[in-house]
Amino acid sequence: MTGQRASSEPFELVGDDDMGVVLVHGFTGTPYEVGYLGDKLAAAGYTVRAPRLPGHGTTLAHLDATTWEDWAEAVERAVDALRVRCRRVAVVGQSLGGLLALHLASHRPDVCAVASLAAPLWLDGLNGRVAHWTRPGGWLSRVTKLPKLSGSDVRDPRTKAENPCYEGIPTRALAQLMAFMKVTDDALPSITQPVLVLHATQDHTAPVACAQRIAERAHAKRVRILPRSYHLIAVDVERDIVAAEVVEFLRTCGDKQCAT
Repeated sequence: MTGQRASSEPFELVGDDDMGVVLVHGFTGTPYEVGYLGDKLAAAGYTVRAPRLPGHGTTLAHLDATTWEDWAEAVERAVDALRVRCRRVAVVGQSLGGLLALHLASHRPDVCAVASLAAPLWLDGLNGRVAHWTRPGGWLSRVTKLPKLSGSDVRDPRTKAENPCYEGIPTRALAQLMAFMKVTDDALPSITQPVLVLHATQDHTAPVACAQRIAERAHAKRVRILPRSYHLIAVDVERDIVAAEVVEFLRTCGDKQCAT
């Protein structure tokens, strides 16, 4: 993919230091998922920090030993680190990263704006049934991992081939994700910052109806539904639209709305 940051490592890009943006990747993924967006934000003058969530980019066993609180704490640390450099900080997240961004904003008024990219509040169909069965007491709860039968949920063939995500899903960590969906859903009405919601109609992981619920409960400033992408919208076939939407959204968050 032209211009795509191919590394799974965390990264930081320095802009004009007025507004910083924390970019958060998804479940079983890495900062690769937000690398293209990070480069576009840096080109627009924003300072960008993209952490790698605990348990990600190492081993499935490591991920399975983490909790949603571990993931949330990592995002808090990234925001705190960026606050040292930048007067204002926004958080943008893909999938689980979107949940983490929304959850953080619900109790951190110093976060000035939030963008949710394909965040799941629930899983439908087979994905939902499998996730339910991995909960404590479920018949899959003793299985340590599940395969990703179709790989990354992304339409772009090059992204699908080179995405350095895990090839399996650890079941205890999946149960943590399911629990965190409910925690975030409950927190949405407490969000007072401007919220951007982007999602795709052909998302096979997070039902597009999640976008409407997030928008309604968090009083989103803007919602856009993409017709061609799958789940990983920040690196999929409409990634330039996603980047343009995020850049414009942050530009419209003036000093009064995004005051520290």
